[in-house]
Amino acid sequence: MRAIFSYGVAGLIVLGVGGWLATGTLVAGGNGPGNGEKQIIALITKGGEGAEVKHHSTGPDPHLTIAERVAASSGAEAPAQSVRTVTYTVQPMAIEVPLRGRTEAKTNVSVIPQTSGTIEEVLVEKGQKVSAGDVLCRLDKGDRQAAVAQAEAAVATAQSAFDANAALREKGLSPANSGLQLEAALKQAQAGLDNAKTELERTDVKATISGVVQAPLASVGSMAGPSAPCATIVQLDPMLFKTQVPEARMQYARVGLPATVTTVTGKSVEGKVSYLSSVADDATRSFAAEIEIPNADGAVLDGITAQAVVNVGTAPAHLLPQSVLTLDDEGVLGIRAVENSKVAFYPVTIVMDTRDGVWVTGLPASVDIITVGQEFVIPGQTVDATNVSAADAAKEVKAEGVQS
Repeated sequence: MRAIFSYGVAGLIVLGVGGWLATGTLVAGGNGPGNGEKQIIALITKGGEGAEVKHHSTGPDPHLTIAERVAASSGAEAPAQSVRTVTYTVQPMAIEVPLRGRTEAKTNVSVIPQTSGTIEEVLVEKGQKVSAGDVLCRLDKGDRQAAVAQAEAAVATAQSAFDANAALREKGLSPANSGLQLEAALKQAQAGLDNAKTELERTDVKATISGVVQAPLASVGSMAGPSAPCATIVQLDPMLFKTQVPEARMQYARVGLPATVTTVTGKSVEGKVSYLSSVADDATRSFAAEIEIPNADGAVLDGITAQAVVNVGTAPAHLLPQSVLTLDDEGVLGIRAVENSKVAFYPVTIVMDTRDGVWVTGLPASVDIITVGQEFVIPGQTVDATNVSAADAAKEVKAEGVQS
């Protein structure tokens, strides 16, 4: 009995709420003041008209690009998009191979006396520049001077005997072949004199090359000889830059290629490739190479870390500012250009990045590239292009950089 009473009360409440709602109003938002208001009872009696109340978006498709949205909203009769273009033509791009290495003196000579003796005098100092033929050290002459005098006397005696015999032969008082032995004795005496003079001259130890005196440098009173050098001379002009060329770059390498060598001290010198090894290093799989550079002032020192850039030739490419590069809808890097008043997209490959711009390949020999407005147009779209010179465009870019 109690359950029947409870169900009855609940039914009365539902009927009361339904009647109250039937007298209300449904408001569909977004239609302005006073619009979109309908009686709930009217919606119910018309077979569920409220099911047709939906929110319809009139905006552009969010999946479209900016250029496609502009084209869709502008319509076929919209004016052509204004862009600015610059004509870029193909140029010879220098193909450069960077190398790392160090400088090394072309010649490093230990000046060794050709005779033994005690050093009597040292005529140079470490760091001093010398020329070939300059005396570096002087050895004690010992009995070498006396040997020269003795050899000179022997020559004089042999010469006198030969002359006397010659006079007798001219008068017929001596056989014709009697002079042969005397002539041989004269030549032997002359050879002895030459040897004695040479031995005496060897006491003056002379530089064999031009360069700078380095250690070790002999001291006065020390013994010099074939195993004890007088001084070491380093030839700094020309200087060598020694490096290793990777095996992948050897196809470009050849003797005589121009190169620019820059040391860590900031010295930059032009030179040429003078040597390329024909055998690769087993550990690094690279080939030894040398670049010869002039060094008349001695500014490039031996053993300095340096970097070389070897010019191996040229290749056709376009030098473009980075600002003209863009991506298509699939993420391909390229540029947008204008052909016959329509936009065209060209994919490019960056070969080299420099201070002046990027070198790229993949473009026609001459192309009108969009420099302003390329992000607001799509391939195939008709545009109103204004072409300016590359020089004017470069000035504008430079001016913008100064202002910023």
